[in-house]
Amino acid sequence: MKRYMLMMLCFFLGSMAMAQNNEPDISPERKQAIDSLALEKVRDLSKYITIIGDKKTRDVDANAAIDRAVELFDEGAKIDVSSLNRPDDIRAYPVKDYLKRLKLLNYDQVNIEWFHIQYISDLVKQADGRYVGVITIYQRFEGKRKDGMKYVDTTKKDITVYVERKKTVIQGRTIGFWDVLLGDIRVTNTYK
Repeated sequence: MKRYMLMMLCFFLGSMAMAQNNEPDISPERKQAIDSLALEKVRDLSKYITIIGDKKTRDVDANAAIDRAVELFDEGAKIDVSSLNRPDDIRAYPVKDYLKRLKLLNYDQVNIEWFHIQYISDLVKQADGRYVGVITIYQRFEGKRKDGMKYVDTTKKDITVYVERKKTVIQGRTIGFWDVLLGDIRVTNTYK
């Protein structure tokens, strides 16, 4: 019985190794294209956040931007929120909740700018075949009210990036492609 169990375990582990080996590695040329796509998705998210936060944006346009922004993320991703007023209280919200809260901020004018967008860790292959990397951004937030109250901060955030092999069928042919999804956005530092 022990020998049978050992054989089954070896078969199972061998099958997993073969399945993982069937997943193609990312060539240097493909990696460069994937890195560009990941950075472009982060820039798209930045644009959507600017649209959603802008108090001049019509409700229907803000809702459309929320829907498009959510499509950029892996399922279950969360976004951290911090404040200079609560330095030890970083809160994480599901992406859609974060974006809805952003739309409803209690300011008459909101300006959000992302800058210094760059990779801080290279893509690393995981056991499940996906690749994971991290992009860092700096976000400058400014909210103003008509009564003169103003809040400004700059936050350094790390965005997890997932790259995975997917398949689609086009005109009866199965085509494999690499897809990029954004994961959690974590606050690493908030300052004036």
